Amino acid sequence: MHASLDRIADNESFDVVVIGAGGAGMSAALFAAIDGAKVLLVERTEYLGGTTALSAATSWVPLTEKGLAIDSSDTLEKAAKFLDLAVGERAPRDMRMAFLENGHKAVAKLEANSHVQYQVRPVHPDYLSELDGAVRGGRAIEPKPFDGRLLGEDLKLVRPPIPEFTVLNGMMVDRDDIAHLLAITKSFKSFKYSVKIILRHMVDRMRYGRGTRLVMGNALIARLLLSLIERKVPILTRTTLEALQRDERGVFGVVLSQNGVRRTLAASGGVILASGGFNRHPEKRAQMLPGANVEWCPAGPGHTGAALDLALSVGARFGAADLDTPAERATQPVQSHAFWAPVSTRKRADGTTAVFPHFIMDRGKPGMVTLNQCGERFLNESTSYHLFGLAMQAANKSSPCIPAWLVCDAAALKRYGLGMIRPGAEPGKSLAPFLADGYLTQAASVDELAAKLGVDPVVLARTFVAFNASAAHGDDAAFQRGTTAYQRNNGDASLGGKNPCLGALETPPFFAIRLYPGDIGASTGLLTDIRARVLDAHNVPITGLYAVGNDMQSIMGGTYPGPGITIGPGLTFAYLAACDAITR
Repeated sequence: MHASLDRIADNESFDVVVIGAGGAGMSAALFAAIDGAKVLLVERTEYLGGTTALSAATSWVPLTEKGLAIDSSDTLEKAAKFLDLAVGERAPRDMRMAFLENGHKAVAKLEANSHVQYQVRPVHPDYLSELDGAVRGGRAIEPKPFDGRLLGEDLKLVRPPIPEFTVLNGMMVDRDDIAHLLAITKSFKSFKYSVKIILRHMVDRMRYGRGTRLVMGNALIARLLLSLIERKVPILTRTTLEALQRDERGVFGVVLSQNGVRRTLAASGGVILASGGFNRHPEKRAQMLPGANVEWCPAGPGHTGAALDLALSVGARFGAADLDTPAERATQPVQSHAFWAPVSTRKRADGTTAVFPHFIMDRGKPGMVTLNQCGERFLNESTSYHLFGLAMQAANKSSPCIPAWLVCDAAALKRYGLGMIRPGAEPGKSLAPFLADGYLTQAASVDELAAKLGVDPVVLARTFVAFNASAAHGDDAAFQRGTTAYQRNNGDASLGGKNPCLGALETPPFFAIRLYPGDIGASTGLLTDIRARVLDAHNVPITGLYAVGNDMQSIMGGTYPGPGITIGPGLTFAYLAACDAITR
């Protein structure tokens, strides 16, 4: 129910006020509403969904009913062992146990009481699949596609997807759609499937101005939104949190402003912060992410950290970066204050910058190699996007690799695409715009490529020879590419090579684009307890104040062990926060 602040009375009381309408915030509001609470949801931007709307919206939640149908051997003990090995002492164990014990309960509650419905793919491995306790499928759940027409005029509230992740002027696609679209001329089934979704999109564009067949992040946000609308939860957009009200009892209200209107509102159960984290906070970004240009960040634009500042002003404590003593820091050495992915950037026609995360579609596929500015490999291209981003930053300390070059040959470009360039592309007119603006570099030979990249041709030739020899043998002795179940699943076994992640670069012309480390979310946030209650300097909960999503210190300690390890815990602690707030 889209609301205006001027229609809410000054000093009106709500059971729960949620600040931030991304995946975690909308979930918290919905959990509270399901239990009968009077809830207000507040969003500072014009859209709902935050970074979740821009993402695949996969959620890592072990032991769900649908997940166990995929792998019935998974257990709490197995998942806990996996996280113990992946996270270790980087984060408190009781926090991840609270997640493991309650995540599946949160999912079950949503599926039983709302439009939020999930599906689970048979194979979707944990990223650190080499660790004991890892599984090949069942823990990663994803939202089912959704018909956006059910939202009517409220569809316009859902943050649109990244344009470069769509096709045909805004048609959203998931991995099933991509497979059919690539096989449109090879299979009648794929032809029929593709024509159906294309025609649907064309009609949608004329009637609604955008696609209404929603998948991934847009599907999850739309499902949450319809559920909130049906429960008559008022939603304020373009609304700023100006202050948290606190006395000796704790946080008891908020001060909000919208279009010149200011209201002081009570929150008898509590205020749940879900504003998206610190990533666009100038001071905290400079402190914790030095050298990472904000223009490389593909996360939602509302993550300014302003709500975190207000929490700190009423006694909250900010994660690992604020630990008081060296001894404390030693017991919780976070791997990173942010989560990362390699990204490429390009100026759009309207002057904005497109930031494209390279998750799995290109860099780890056969015929692809990543080079530093000397023309040498420096990492395992098939590793997870988070470890890839960390490896770029670590290697850059000894040899320049920001930006790095993602290089492929013509065969790989056609088969997989390259960043914002779609699969099926071949040298010719379709590449002209990318070549003209410098996003893409093309060369007829290795020597010409070396000249255009500004590297020593002897070094580049040596890199090509070594890499192609590794591809022929199926063994990457230098960086162990394609040695885990996760990596091999993201390769291409259909080529029939010895290693699905390795393939020679041998079909000219050769192509290259620049990669940068882009932060996709915050790992460091407000310290909380197992009920998502924000802690003060003495580790005592601040009554009435909660933090979830990227506002909350990650239970993963800056590691990224599986797909959806931000959204899954965000959902779970939203459930725990809402339960605590309405029963205190």
